[in-house]
Amino acid sequence: MTISSYLQPKTFSASTITLATITAIGLAGCGGSSTPTAQQSNNTTAAGIATATTSFTVQVPAETTVPAEAQALTAAPTFHVAPVLLNEPSDADQLRPGASASMPAHTQSISAALQSVSTRGLTVSQIARKEFVQTGSASAARFQPAAGITAAVTTYTPAQVRAAYNLPALPASFTGLTAAQLAQFGAGQTIYIVDAYHNPNAAAELAAFNTKFGLPGCTTKQYVVGTALPLAAPAANTCEFAIAYNTAAGGLSNTAPAYNSGWATEISLDVQWAHAIAPLARIVLIEAPDASINSLVGGVNLANVMGPGAVSMSFGAAEGTWTSSVDTAFANTKMTYLAATGDNGMAVSWPSVSTKVLAVGGTSLTYSGTGTRSEAAWSGTGGGISAYTATPSYQTSVVPGMGTPVRRTVADVSMNANPNTGQYVAVINPGSTTVNWISAGGTSMSTPQWAGIVAMANAVRTASGKAVVGQTHNTLYQTISTNATNYAKGFLDVTTGTHGTCGTCSAKTGFDQLTGLGTPNVTNLLTLLNDGGTVAAPIVNGASISGTTGTPLTFTASVSAVNPVTYSLTGAPAGMTITTAGVVSWSTPVAGTYSVTVKATDTKTGLTGQGVYTVTVTAPPPPTVTAGTVTGMVGQALSYTVAYTAPNPVTFTLTGAPSGMTISSAGVISWTSPVLGTFNVTVTAKDSKTGFTASAVVSVKVSAVPAPVVTGKTVSTLVGATVSETVAVTAYNPVTYKLTGAPTGMSISTAGVISWVPAAAGTYTVTVTATDSKTGLSGSASVVFNVAANGITINAPAITGSVGKALSGSISITDPGAAWVSVSISGVPLGMSFSMTGLTINSYWGSPVAGTYSLKITVTDSAGKTATTTQTITIK
Repeated sequence: MTISSYLQPKTFSASTITLATITAIGLAGCGGSSTPTAQQSNNTTAAGIATATTSFTVQVPAETTVPAEAQALTAAPTFHVAPVLLNEPSDADQLRPGASASMPAHTQSISAALQSVSTRGLTVSQIARKEFVQTGSASAARFQPAAGITAAVTTYTPAQVRAAYNLPALPASFTGLTAAQLAQFGAGQTIYIVDAYHNPNAAAELAAFNTKFGLPGCTTKQYVVGTALPLAAPAANTCEFAIAYNTAAGGLSNTAPAYNSGWATEISLDVQWAHAIAPLARIVLIEAPDASINSLVGGVNLANVMGPGAVSMSFGAAEGTWTSSVDTAFANTKMTYLAATGDNGMAVSWPSVSTKVLAVGGTSLTYSGTGTRSEAAWSGTGGGISAYTATPSYQTSVVPGMGTPVRRTVADVSMNANPNTGQYVAVINPGSTTVNWISAGGTSMSTPQWAGIVAMANAVRTASGKAVVGQTHNTLYQTISTNATNYAKGFLDVTTGTHGTCGTCSAKTGFDQLTGLGTPNVTNLLTLLNDGGTVAAPIVNGASISGTTGTPLTFTASVSAVNPVTYSLTGAPAGMTITTAGVVSWSTPVAGTYSVTVKATDTKTGLTGQGVYTVTVTAPPPPTVTAGTVTGMVGQALSYTVAYTAPNPVTFTLTGAPSGMTISSAGVISWTSPVLGTFNVTVTAKDSKTGFTASAVVSVKVSAVPAPVVTGKTVSTLVGATVSETVAVTAYNPVTYKLTGAPTGMSISTAGVISWVPAAAGTYTVTVTATDSKTGLSGSASVVFNVAANGITINAPAITGSVGKALSGSISITDPGAAWVSVSISGVPLGMSFSMTGLTINSYWGSPVAGTYSLKITVTDSAGKTATTTQTITIK
């Protein structure tokens, strides 16, 4: 019987993993390219309507999460319409742009039966079918307070509104204008109109409106999924009207929302009157899939990623605890967000209540075509004090008429909104081409007009190389309104009219909740906004200041001012002064709490501002020192840093210190040559300014240096192999080495490395001694070298067993350096079997038979060497 085993190197085959190539599609959402690809350009019609394309861009909308309690809420449009279809306007402006500016406004009588009709949300279809709701009825209660319709309705053209509010006059032609002239009409800027549902005739209505009133026509386009965002800059000298459908998540959609007659009317007046104010601005109508807060916020999010501009929101929902949680939708600093305050009289609605949104209220306009306009607060305008939103920083007592607001108060600004003094709007019902003319109002009307003013301001600032206005509150409130001269230039302060019976429901001088700061004198306001406003009163920001007795106190007053200011202190303790640079100093503070008023006076305007600084001076605490324990060795340099706290620099002293121990000014204990023993040293820290002291004990324990410790080991090697073994030694000082019982040729280096080339097989025990070079102490350990012959060795111990009882045995082979071995066994009794694991052969005999057996074992290796031995098996 012969068994052969080959010890050969094994080759493993590895599975090959192929990674599929993934082609990336460029994202053009937030931060994406604003330039369409050539392919996209080739798939756009001449009118700008996107057609089929072979590539697409993933939209990445801005993220604003609408809280659960607001998800199901819906907003309502805030327009009002007089209950009569108007006669077609005169063609005067069509023949000569701006001709109607000097004419009286059109008036049209209203029957007595219609004078009690609710004007809120009226549509052309309802007026044509005479489907009216009486303002006093229960079904109209949600519309109260009503504005009330007079016997005749006055309706203004774009040219008349522009003249009344001091906008630049419309030119005879919009071609050949200079860059400065183009800027006065909003060229190069974008107005986003965010509304719900779909108006299929918005472009046709705008075209009819433009033709009738001599306004420039607009090229139209549709933004579809795949449009590169942010948008490319708008044209510098023409109007563009674009429509986009948004998803609730803030992305683009190719699906038009459902039609809703009320929202369609809202869209008509928003688009037409934003264009009437800024006729060269790009208008982007964003239609949300429904009127939910979630979908409308999605529309704002889409505007945010489209690029800088003014966002007009002529809708509202009742405010709640949730309103501030969606303020991130209004956080883009390159956008101006504007919203209607609503048409419910004294009430506060979202989104106008947001501190980041310019809230636009409504007035009743009177203008004859010559002279100056007069205005009163419209009785239906929204506005009031929020129940949930905190007072913003720009609504302070320095604003004329503001007083001390307890929370956010709206409106911020206002404009004509009364449907009795309404403005023309063109409406085309679905499936028809007939243009109907209505007299529309509501804070829905004032909001897009203010968006147009912001677009004009942005254009003027851009032409001057300045950034867009962004969020305008600080400029309007803290800069323009606080200077009487410029307030009078930029605004008409509306001081008459009411919208309820509360204590704050009447217009008054300065700010009020009905009209905010007032209505704009646009040309002057554009100049003020381009200049960054005018000089505001200095603003002093109070703070809390802390100090300690004995330590000079100094702080700089925080003041915002356009011109140089002078400073003064009120309520300051003796010795406290303020410099011309606003630096407050007190060389020797005294313990106590002081309310110090810092007053800053503008050296040019005389305007003043003040803030209170609460100065708290306390006595400094004494130092503290933390006890500690230090361990060291004889002769080994010792260093320990004392733990302490102190308000001022301290000095240190040691008591009970052994000779040679010192402490530095930083509290570091040093001892270059420690001696054996335990020493309790008292560390004292003294405050250099107050003289207060504190002490603690540091226990210093110095022990003797122990003898070196040598770690023994056993080394296995072969005859002729080079031995290089490093001895493991633990010692505190350098050591010297010595070998005892070493065979010929063995040596040890100064680094403790044993070197040797064994000449013969065997076991060699060597004693390694390491001696401390400083103390003379020594330690020893044995290193055992097992040297094996460099050839085949067979170990086959005899096996003894009994008849019928299973037995097992083993044969082990060693052959250093061999690549493989071949084993042959002869003389094997019947029934005995073998198995091989590595170089060990295991034998098994299940039913031994009496007798003595001699197994001959022959091993041959890869070097051609052969060894033979005999294994005896005795069965009794």
